[in-house]
Amino acid sequence: MYILGIETSCDETAASVVKFETTGPVTVLSSIISSQIEIHQKYGGVVPEIAAREHVLNILPVINEALKVAKVSHKQLTAIGITKGPGLITSLIAGIETARTLAYAWNKPLIEVNHIAGHIYANFIDQKEDIKFPSVILTVSGGHTTLLKMSQTGNIKILGETRDDAAGEAYDKAAKMMNLGYPGGPIISQHAELYKKKASDHKIELPRPMLNSPDLDFSFSGLKTALLYQLKQDKSWKKHINQYCYEFQQAIIDTLIAKTIKAGKQLKAKTIMLTGGVSANTQLRQQMLNAVKKNLSETTFLVPDKKYTTDNAAMIAAAAVYLYRRGKTINFRRLKVDASLQLK
Repeated sequence: MYILGIETSCDETAASVVKFETTGPVTVLSSIISSQIEIHQKYGGVVPEIAAREHVLNILPVINEALKVAKVSHKQLTAIGITKGPGLITSLIAGIETARTLAYAWNKPLIEVNHIAGHIYANFIDQKEDIKFPSVILTVSGGHTTLLKMSQTGNIKILGETRDDAAGEAYDKAAKMMNLGYPGGPIISQHAELYKKKASDHKIELPRPMLNSPDLDFSFSGLKTALLYQLKQDKSWKKHINQYCYEFQQAIIDTLIAKTIKAGKQLKAKTIMLTGGVSANTQLRQQMLNAVKKNLSETTFLVPDKKYTTDNAAMIAAAAVYLYRRGKTINFRRLKVDASLQLK
């Protein structure tokens, strides 16, 4: 069986075809992404209206390419999976309306996928062994920083989330403060890797917000503000840009790891999963692995292949597989439309 996944929640137009059976692993046959990073770089962030227009231009060619690479025709598809949110509303509409139209024209069931669930199920791609539950999942990206509990496939509960900026958003804003460009995460990470600790280093002190709070929530706006004050007070900060990037990144990593390990201990988690765009960060991946080994020695640590960490359609298709197995589909040819054009 085959599912076509479509993702347009932000600034990447993506389509993917995955292969699956009634049970067992999900195999990716194609994963095509049309990125808009170069378009939005000059604005220092994503412009929603521009992103939506690009989706309209790119979505059908991307879908056609995904089917071509997978060597699967639309007639062979079992269903179509689409990101329903959260995300930029105009970008989401471009994908949803396209998916609905194709589902109707091709007479295929439609499966609506939560974007965060997509990131979670990136960990299920090519998994040969069953994932053990309960699992604690840290989803960390430009728009989301959330700790979740999965007690079984499809049963997900929020444990904690950011009260203000997401970690990836904090990266972008910090990079803008230091005139490093967009997107901030990869750029700050690159500078941080160049930093070599020395005893005579410049003094930089950044907080770990809510590190010791009794809950499992996050907050990164205070860290961003602390960085701004340090930069204003330090006339020579440009000479120490690598150290500033290292210290800022480490403050985020320390906070993310501490909360995740705390949740893992509380729930006696059998699996810790790391997902989302920021999970591509090499230091976060390595330090989280080390922390799990040290503090939760009987717990398995999972993180997706880097190509499935940032927004992509393979993760949406993978999540759609598990929803399909539970019968969570929509048949558009059987729906009725009332006078207000609301689907029933």
